[in-house]
Amino acid sequence: MESSMDSLKSVRRSKEEKKLLRRQIKTSHTLLKHEGINTVSQPTKHLVVSNGGLGNGVSRESLLQVLKEGGTVESLLTPPAKPYAFVTYSSIEACQNAYTFLNGRALQCQEEQSVTLYFSYVEKVDSDRSVPCALPPGLLVLEDFVSPEEEVQLLHAVDWTPHTDDVTVQKALKHRRVKHYGYEFRYDNNNVDKDKPLPDGLPAECDALLQRCLADGHISVLPDQLTVNQYQSGQGIPPHVDTHSPFEDTILSLSLGAKTVMDFKHPDGRSVAVVLPERSLIVMKGESRYLWTHGITPRKFDVVPVLEAGGSGVMTSDLSNLTLSRRGTRISLTFRKIRHTPCNCAYPSACDSQRLPPPPTVPVAEGDACRLESQYVHQVYEEISSHFSSTRHSPWPQVRDFLLSLPPGSVLADIGCGNGKYLGINPEVMSVGCDRSANLVQICIERGHEGFVSDALSVPLRSGSCDACISIAVIHHFSTQERRQAAVRELIRLLKVGGRALIYVWAMEQEYNNQKSKYLKERTTGTSMENGKELKTEENKSNQPEKHDRKMSSDIKCTEDGFGNVTQPRIHVHTNRTAFLSQDLLVPWHLKGNADKNKGATSSSTDVPVDNTSQSPVFHRYYHVFQQGELEEMCLSVAGVKVLRSYHDQGNWCAELEKTHYISSKDDIAQEKV
Repeated sequence: MESSMDSLKSVRRSKEEKKLLRRQIKTSHTLLKHEGINTVSQPTKHLVVSNGGLGNGVSRESLLQVLKEGGTVESLLTPPAKPYAFVTYSSIEACQNAYTFLNGRALQCQEEQSVTLYFSYVEKVDSDRSVPCALPPGLLVLEDFVSPEEEVQLLHAVDWTPHTDDVTVQKALKHRRVKHYGYEFRYDNNNVDKDKPLPDGLPAECDALLQRCLADGHISVLPDQLTVNQYQSGQGIPPHVDTHSPFEDTILSLSLGAKTVMDFKHPDGRSVAVVLPERSLIVMKGESRYLWTHGITPRKFDVVPVLEAGGSGVMTSDLSNLTLSRRGTRISLTFRKIRHTPCNCAYPSACDSQRLPPPPTVPVAEGDACRLESQYVHQVYEEISSHFSSTRHSPWPQVRDFLLSLPPGSVLADIGCGNGKYLGINPEVMSVGCDRSANLVQICIERGHEGFVSDALSVPLRSGSCDACISIAVIHHFSTQERRQAAVRELIRLLKVGGRALIYVWAMEQEYNNQKSKYLKERTTGTSMENGKELKTEENKSNQPEKHDRKMSSDIKCTEDGFGNVTQPRIHVHTNRTAFLSQDLLVPWHLKGNADKNKGATSSSTDVPVDNTSQSPVFHRYYHVFQQGELEEMCLSVAGVKVLRSYHDQGNWCAELEKTHYISSKDDIAQEKV
């Protein structure tokens, strides 16, 4: 009888083991498919723990307690928002022990829920896995800025008693409770009535705090407006930028009662999670105040550092030091100074005091394209020609190599030559350049080069007269696919059979093969590169970020308004030195140079007339940035062309072409229609 029972238990265990094995295999496939994590069958010192991550409510402490049952744990990495963790044991034997005895273990996580842990071997653990932790420019986090005694006094100073006055200073919002002192903030128009101050001003209990801020240099003038927010566990506030026109630059916010995590986000998509400990003060100035949104995601648990001693409140990049923290009731005191003059910050596209006309739309008709290019390309380069030329003097190495590879006596045409910096690279070839800008052509001629004014779509040179053509940072200025293709066709027309052309266009992929282009890397300091052209440091500093719409798609999609009319998408202003979020965009150029000369420059081609930090005109240039494969595909659509090579060169897509045979214009157009 006992033998029969043992046999039954053995069969049952076998079924459970098979079920566990199926679960392990399934989780391994999920890790590979969604996270790119490769598991291995042979034992190692490293395990990936599925269902054991911060993302599904498992705290570091509770997971570590279970893992220690397998043996000595050397490290535990808990990536934020991920439903898995990585554990490394002191030996392969300890790791095998954990794998054998802990697989399938049920674990209580937050909110009294239970999860089942599944373990898989991995070859190694990437200890360099990290999350960004740099604070937004202008943001300062000061821990323990007030004492526990001061915290109690400040909390008692807030009067939550409802008032029946005509001016309702207490509001019950959907996500939180709020009260105003000094001036009431109106959520219907995101502004204040500066002519109607509230009685009594700010609570006297705030005086010592504000005087300390003044003495420490965090503010230069005392605030006169206070907003108190009460957040229950799980409550938050949507991402927002405090309106520019009601308040001056610096904003102070004190966290009382409980810690939380505030998310800061730049318009280009960069985000930073900042831990705000209890009794900490954040100071927002400049870019962090005017451009970055800040908000608190509604949730009951935050991912925070395990150790806070000596920290700054910034989310740590050390994945071995992250855990979950349950939110409590938090009171925030936000102090501002009422503004009595219009805001003239350096971020006009995000500023309600500096209203901008709507940006242009993506053109469809030929006439619209010509008007767009005239205003946002041709007029711009005429205005900025002198400053532009001063920043263009270093040729790209691969363009130089192409030019030096030409046989002596070759005829070269540089279509869109600018100031002619490529025309003198190879003195053994006959070089001529043309450009749409008369001012740039004049600079080219003054430097001793042959040049003439011409549109790149209709060059007054005989067909088949050139051994080589280059088009560097030109075709991306044409605003329709048809006009970009016509520019390639014109290059091929100029070539002899067997002649070669080199084309450079700006790439949407400014990060390629895990390498950032110089355009991204040299965001604020040093010499920068743009479109294969060198920019001096002074322009980098002057190119202040501009806001753009992250909803813009790289595809041109028509939409309908409320009346059923088809509307074209807007072309929004790009934030300099950031990744591209759409293919059609306007790139700011902050004109520098002689101040007297700039007085006569008008920015008729731009939405932003003046850079308020330097009083210099700002111009917007239209670009269509190319996606991977787009340039090559467009070139192959032109008859009589062979692509010798295509490559990515520091944020540009490049193609070297060869003219294989002569095609008449009529045959060429007919083939493209096919």
